Amino acid sequence: AAGPGTPVAAGAVDPDDVVVVASSGTSGAGRMAKAHLLGTQVMGDLSPYKVGAHQHVPEVKQASGATSLSFTPVLAPMPRGILATVTAKARTADPRLVLEAAYADEPFVHVLPVGRWPHTAATYGSNACHLQATVDSDSGRVIVVSALDNLGKGAAGQAVQCANLMLGLPEAAGLAASGVAP
Repeated sequence: AAGPGTPVAAGAVDPDDVVVVASSGTSGAGRMAKAHLLGTQVMGDLSPYKVGAHQHVPEVKQASGATSLSFTPVLAPMPRGILATVTAKARTADPRLVLEAAYADEPFVHVLPVGRWPHTAATYGSNACHLQATVDSDSGRVIVVSALDNLGKGAAGQAVQCANLMLGLPEAAGLAASGVAP
């Protein structure tokens, strides 16, 4: 079942045509030394990988409620962070209202003010996820952009957050909601 905060679960978008293009820093590839992840190879370059057959597609579909998902990950010249742009056919006029309602009580998910777009530096070193949404004026597709620190929110921070909940501690104990950069 899809998470309650997803635009798919809320009926704001069509689950049959979801497209994700996500730029990820090199830390997403693990800690093993690999020639294609050296700074001299990555800096000044963007490169897609595992196009059309990424191992995370099934879990993204399960978590989002999408029934058809096109996922293109892109290696970006940064050590950590993910900036994802998700589009789908719109069913409602204002996807921001869906996100604001879904995440109003979440300490780490922030729907940004209108006109302000997520960027990875703002989430660096935190357990935060920044979101923004709009409807494309030409295609009518919903566009949701998210930014997070994949070492914070993506792995370690998520584990601490879940452990806090399981142990009956405050959900945000030991976790930063603000990044180290403005």
